[in-house]
Amino acid sequence: MEIVHKIGRRKTAVARAYVAKGKGNITINKRELNNYFTTGTLQYKVMQPLALTGNEKNFDITVNVFGGGVTGQAEAIRLAITRALVFIDEDYRTILKPEGLLTRDPRMVERKKFGQKKARKKYQFSKR
Repeated sequence: MEIVHKIGRRKTAVARAYVAKGKGNITINKRELNNYFTTGTLQYKVMQPLALTGNEKNFDITVNVFGGGVTGQAEAIRLAITRALVFIDEDYRTILKPEGLLTRDPRMVERKKFGQKKARKKYQFSKR
């Protein structure tokens, strides 16, 4: 098996995952997973598709991610890894699809409108 390249997005974060057979090393922007995502929740999000399919030690994953915040980046990486796993073995789709990992979350920041303070917040109205 050669290297599988897939892209995942969340908000403004874009992750490119390169998945190959290996020993379970995950490198994000040339840093280890534990150094890049310090909280357990974010590490769990990245590892979720691998844990569900039982492939924690089967693949070496290299990720380039930019844009967004840490949560958006973690979820973008999760989507990229999920897409790569489904590309490698189509049977994983039945495991990952019910968990909602194959769905691209479309929620984005609403734009600010002119004449308003923010997207929804408005300046105080004065009747007189």
